[in-house]
Amino acid sequence: MTLTQLKQRSMLGLKELDKEEIIAILDRAAYWENHPSKVHNAMQGKFAANMFFENSTRTRFSFEVAEKRLGAEVINFSAAASSVQKGESIYDTVRTLESMGIDVGIIRLKPIGVLAELAEKIKVPLINAGDGNNEHPTQALLDLYTMRKQFGSSLQGLNVSIVGDILHSRVARSNLYALRKLGANVSFCAPDNMRATELDAPYVTIDEAIQADVVMMLRVQLERHESGMLSSAEAYREQFGMTVERASRIQKHAIIMHPAPVNRNVEIDDELVEHPQSRIFPQMENGVPVRMAVVERALN
Repeated sequence: MTLTQLKQRSMLGLKELDKEEIIAILDRAAYWENHPSKVHNAMQGKFAANMFFENSTRTRFSFEVAEKRLGAEVINFSAAASSVQKGESIYDTVRTLESMGIDVGIIRLKPIGVLAELAEKIKVPLINAGDGNNEHPTQALLDLYTMRKQFGSSLQGLNVSIVGDILHSRVARSNLYALRKLGANVSFCAPDNMRATELDAPYVTIDEAIQADVVMMLRVQLERHESGMLSSAEAYREQFGMTVERASRIQKHAIIMHPAPVNRNVEIDDELVEHPQSRIFPQMENGVPVRMAVVERALN
């Protein structure tokens, strides 16, 4: 396989993916959702390695269910129980699994830039399950899929506001890149010290943000309170949270989204998590067919 073919099958981010390929993945996800058989044979005899150098139970489980529904043999790797803790490099670990004959690697890691370096050296397709503050492409794809199910296949002109810690959010970045390509209008809402000035999107007030067609709340890293970046969870909720009062002012057709896990009563009030206009749990459900499409693409 040439390096060009390998890159085309890998999923490192949405910034470099064109509109047509994003739509093709979303359409294929719809195919898998409409074929609800528990197990298919699309990946029979193939080995998928979930290599998580950073914890994320939901994302790993979602990929594992997707891989098993495709008929793959799945290897789960956790850095917390690995030789990486003893000083082995991430590259050595991925290279070791490659040498054992895996067909695709799903990787989540904290350092920015490492995934791109790995992709230049590893000779199997790699799928980004979240890398640092860079991108989280499959999360954005399942978000777009959720929006398409609500508003139709064209997202042209859809108004999406993303609220929270934009500075540290890979979800915000991947969504911005993909939504723009599909013709949606994206705005951010964030505390001054959580803004990402390098991203080309307008910032709006929380009262303006909740008037969008899609209001996406980002998870707040509560540990930032210890560093002084977040004054308090209570203050954040009051200024930027989706409170019951704010939810009463969103548009009747609008939906509330959140990548999860949710800090209840911080970025969104507890009783709104399963509100009729909330799509938080459907987002998680949509992650399986979307990741089936992404993993299948890596092996075709």
